[in-house]
Amino acid sequence: MTYRRIIAKFGTNLLTAGTDRLDLEVMATLVGQVARLHQQGLEVIIVSSGAIAAGRQKLGLPKEAKDVASRQVMAAVGQNALVQSYEQLFGWHGITVAQTLLTKHDLSDRLGYLNARNTLLALLELGVVPIVNENDVVAVDELEGAAFGDNDNLSGMVANLVDADLLVLLGDVAGLYTADPNKDANARLIPRVDRIDERIEGLAGGTKGRGIGGMVTKVQAAKLAASSGATVIIAEGREHNVLLRLVDGEAIGTLFSPVTSKMESKKRFLLAGLAAKGRLVVDDGAATALTEQNKSLLPAGIKKVEGDFERGDAVNIVDARGERIACGISNYSSAEVVKIKGARSDKIESLLGYGYGDEVVHRNNLVVL
Repeated sequence: MTYRRIIAKFGTNLLTAGTDRLDLEVMATLVGQVARLHQQGLEVIIVSSGAIAAGRQKLGLPKEAKDVASRQVMAAVGQNALVQSYEQLFGWHGITVAQTLLTKHDLSDRLGYLNARNTLLALLELGVVPIVNENDVVAVDELEGAAFGDNDNLSGMVANLVDADLLVLLGDVAGLYTADPNKDANARLIPRVDRIDERIEGLAGGTKGRGIGGMVTKVQAAKLAASSGATVIIAEGREHNVLLRLVDGEAIGTLFSPVTSKMESKKRFLLAGLAAKGRLVVDDGAATALTEQNKSLLPAGIKKVEGDFERGDAVNIVDARGERIACGISNYSSAEVVKIKGARSDKIESLLGYGYGDEVVHRNNLVVL
């Protein structure tokens, strides 16, 4: 397969080589590979961790300083140091970089989503390598819903945002294993995953090391990116020329194959699920119609309405077990759906006194997960 637009996520444990400070030798090796891809005419966006580690190093703060205020201070200092390092390293290759800080809030409405997308695509068109990170200075856990929480999920969102062909998650693990390789000598690397189901999610271990993102978040990122048409690979970042070899098609680490073709911008936005203002709980018949028959969501199949939303807002659609199966743009407000749920479509006008169509969510404005 030919990859044209690539997202490369570099984890904290990779960039620090397992220490408490950025390892410029490791960074130089990674930058050299990105430069080679850039010179081949490929577009590359880097999602980089390491700002807090860089800030801790510059400020001389202890490892125990993990509270929100300390993290914000370290991020503010470290983000500058991190980007300066990239700027110098890419400068040796004659490549310009651009710092891009994102929060969930930036992408939670369609205008913000489109602005971020347009900016990143414009940078790529100019031959610039964007260095993306979560804006830790403002996106903290206390701001509920404002933080991605880790750069794995951020990288999955960026892959979705710019319609990437390939997302490579590089860290200090070689991929997804059948068991924890640190505890089980019989653990085997899984070279390929064609569908991320409960079994695959169950194999993802917990968080370890200095980074926030463990295998759980990597699989979450893979699920989002693969659902929007990207190939995803989890691999050991210190493997020799790993990026170049992966782009050439060599089998390294664990490859998650895309589960759908490329989607139009509106559907990628919906798939991200960040803008959802409410939830519609549907019965088994409606769930089957949506997931297997490419049908619209009619009021008859809706059992419950959760949250407050207006006509034109994005909503998540969940089955009777609470599993998110789709998301889409609602033709009716939450108050209106409460009145028409369970009813046949030809009863909408008599129940409301007006109607915006037979469907609560039309299939053209719906993405099935």
